[in-house]
Formats: sequence, C-alpha cells, structure tokens
Amino acid sequence: MVLKVIGIVGPQGSGKTEVAKILTNLGVPCVRMGNVVWEEVRRRGLEITETNVAKIAVELREREGLGAVAKRCIPLIKAKGEGKPAVVVDGIRGEAEVNEFRRTFYGDFRLIAVQSEEKIRYSRVASRGRVDDADTQEKFREKDRRESSWGLDNALTIADFTIVNEGTLEDLHRKAVEIYRKVVGEKV
Repeated sequence: MVLKVIGIVGPQGSGKTEVAKILTNLGVPCVRMGNVVWEEVRRRGLEITETNVAKIAVELREREGLGAVAKRCIPLIKAKGEGKPAVVVDGIRGEAEVNEFRRTFYGDFRLIAVQSEEKIRYSRVASRGRVDDADTQEKFREKDRRESSWGLDNALTIADFTIVNEGTLEDLHRKAVEIYRKVVGEKV
C-alpha cells in the first residue's frame, strides 16, 4: 500500500483543522505541524502563548530554513502512516514546507488550500479561544503578514485542490470527503 500524504494549507481561521478533523474521522491519522513548534516551546521551558509560539516559529525558520517545521514532521508522518492509506498534515504555512513534502513523498503528496475571507477568519479565531491565537485584530493581521512572509500565499497558489470555506460545516465536510476520495480512491 502506497502512503498518500494530504497536506492542508491556509491562513489562520480558514478551517484547516476542521478539514483535518473530517479526515481524521474517516480513520486518517493526523500530524499537526503546530505541535512540533509547541513541543519546541515546551522544551525550552516556555509557556504556550501566541507570542512564544510566534517567536519560536520564526526562530526555527531563520535558523534552519523555511522548511524547518516540515523536516521535523516527516519522521512523524512516516511513523503515523505505517500500514495506513493516508496521513493528513495540518497547518502547512509556506511553499518551502510544501517543497519538502513533495521532495520526500513525490507524487503521493497532495495539497489542499483552505480559504475564507478575512472577516470570517477573524470571527472564527476570536471565538475559538486557542492559547496561541491572536487576541486582537491587529495581532491577527500581524500573524497574517508573518505567515505570508513564510510563503503562505505561494503555497495557496500551488495547491492541488482549493476549498472555499465560507458555508456550513456540512458543505466543508462534503468538499473534504470528495477530495479524499479523489486522492486516496477509497469509498467513504
């Protein structure tokens, strides 16, 4: 069985994690890229906050290159994917990360871009209460700019599939399952 790797890219609040949850509910294991950064924050004895996570994410990319987090995820993807038809990678933030996955998994890597307009994304982020979320509109926009500097916009344009997530959860579910079927070829 050939492992398919399904990457999910999009700006904060677009619905990447919701797509990952949908696929996880189909039995697909998930590697969340943010957990790699969180692990590094904890390793350094820091609290998980938006400021600390941003600082470490920037530092990793400056020190190890824009594909640093992806490189750290590859062994996790291989381990979680053993004996499985697919693994989902939640939280791709840039083109260099996409390139790392494409280099490693070749034609078995597919990228889904999840997009929503800024107003909808900010509303989602403001209401979900994650410890690493921006807590003001200015910090939200600052995070958008930071992620854009990592090649997020380019990654969105090179995606194999795009989901515009501005409807219901049922719409999102239908779109995600449809893409899963195209990539993995399994009946769901």
